[in-house]
Amino acid sequence: MSTFGTTGSKASREFLAFRLGEQEFCVDVIKVREIRGWSPATPIPHAPHAVLGVINLRGLVLPIIDLAARIGFAATEPSPRHAIVVVEIGEQVIGILVDAVSEIFTVEDDRIQPTPDVASQVARKLVQGMISAEGRMISVISLDEVPSMNAQAA
Repeated sequence: MSTFGTTGSKASREFLAFRLGEQEFCVDVIKVREIRGWSPATPIPHAPHAVLGVINLRGLVLPIIDLAARIGFAATEPSPRHAIVVVEIGEQVIGILVDAVSEIFTVEDDRIQPTPDVASQVARKLVQGMISAEGRMISVISLDEVPSMNAQAA
């Protein structure tokens, strides 16, 4: 586990980092329920383009979202090298498809910078901030926006 700029005296959070293409993103580890390998999803008719379908997760019907497609990147062609990050958003549990999970890290809250104004409206809603650490730029995903954005796209 990495630590970026923490002194122990300031409020900090843990994040799970992952890749979409060549870019790095992260989510608050508190919302992560589990990480699993790719399983083929059953398509849902007339679903938004970013919804790959659903899988059965120990009796739970779990919608799988292609996060890359949701934020405006090219749609992902899922393969066994991809991962599904299962997250809890309020009462809802969803899976987000990512290219690879890289690490869990800790960062002080004041090291999270605002999303630049040059980002698209969708990106500003979905990316709640940026972390600059060890020469890397990591976008902090606002998971609370993922389900509402899917409802708008339907």
